Amino acid sequence: MRLDKLLANMGYGTRKEVKKVLKTGSVLVDGKAVKDGSVHIKPDEQEITIFGEEVHYKPFIYLMMNKPKGVISATEDREHETVIDLLAYEHALFEPFPVGRLDKDTEGFVLLTNDGKLAHELMSPKKHVPKTYVATVSGRVSEEDIVSFKQGVELDDGYVTKPGELVIHVPGEISKIALTISEGKFHQVKRMFKSVGKKVLELKRISIGPLQLDENLGLGEYRELTEEEIERLKHAQDEMGNATV
Repeated sequence: MRLDKLLANMGYGTRKEVKKVLKTGSVLVDGKAVKDGSVHIKPDEQEITIFGEEVHYKPFIYLMMNKPKGVISATEDREHETVIDLLAYEHALFEPFPVGRLDKDTEGFVLLTNDGKLAHELMSPKKHVPKTYVATVSGRVSEEDIVSFKQGVELDDGYVTKPGELVIHVPGEISKIALTISEGKFHQVKRMFKSVGKKVLELKRISIGPLQLDENLGLGEYRELTEEEIERLKHAQDEMGNATV
């Protein structure tokens, strides 16, 4: 990895700012000053210091975001604000991307990372990663719907979904529910309820795999995953991998 890219990724400034610092001789690699930012280094094997402070290289970043409505799950878009647009400079530098998608008018948990291997595992249809949503539904959600969702329902294009776990929190003509599914077809939750004659009015994702959305995160806010959360995610990834062998 280029030295200037590493330092920029670690939050020591833009490439231009890092270049100026390098010229001062304040960056040492294995105890020797390096002024050329294009020099390739091995951060896992070499010691890098800047102004006497050791640089602890972090190759991956894992972010939990509470996505608001109107923001799309993409890295860039000409017309709409994206989840990347909500990131601070020091996090955007890692070039993370959303794992999977969350509809524009759906809010809640979006996981962002630059760990391609983990993202692939979590997005793979073969892994059956559970995702839980809470929703406000127009129409009386019934025990029959619970049974139908558990068996899998046929969507408008003829696709039959994998079993979903439906829980009714508040029954009535306007129902409050929670639904856990293990796949991510386009507008799947809305289409599942449409198939049983109901309409989703409000939708929010509250969990992905073993992780729950932090209730302290306001809409549009995010934070880095804790070490414990990262371990739980990776452990779940290993279990999912073993389950598909």
